Amino acid sequence: MKGQWSIDRQQPDRRRRHWPLLRLPIVRTPGEKAAQVRENVVAGGLMSYGASLPDLARRAAGYVHKILQGTQPADLLVEQPTKFDLAVNLKTVKALGLTIPESFLLLADEVIE
Repeated sequence: MKGQWSIDRQQPDRRRRHWPLLRLPIVRTPGEKAAQVRENVVAGGLMSYGASLPDLARRAAGYVHKILQGTQPADLLVEQPTKFDLAVNLKTVKALGLTIPESFLLLADEVIE
């Protein structure tokens, strides 16, 4: 099992090809970057919920701005993400035979059909 896990972490595209065939929902693994979470849904994953990458980039720019103006990095507070994105793949929902309430779909930032 350990050997399979290390191969999967090194080859996420290989996993994405097989997930729709296995009819399993995708769960983010510890080694995946936040950007890959949305890619998983586009590739056939059921849904993803994670920090908004554009929002994280804006926050990083704020840190850079403060540092360039002379603030010591050690003096900056650590900030947690405050904006999160939800993506749902309706094709996978249908393939798994699930029903997602419309009220939930209305909350999604992206619905892939």
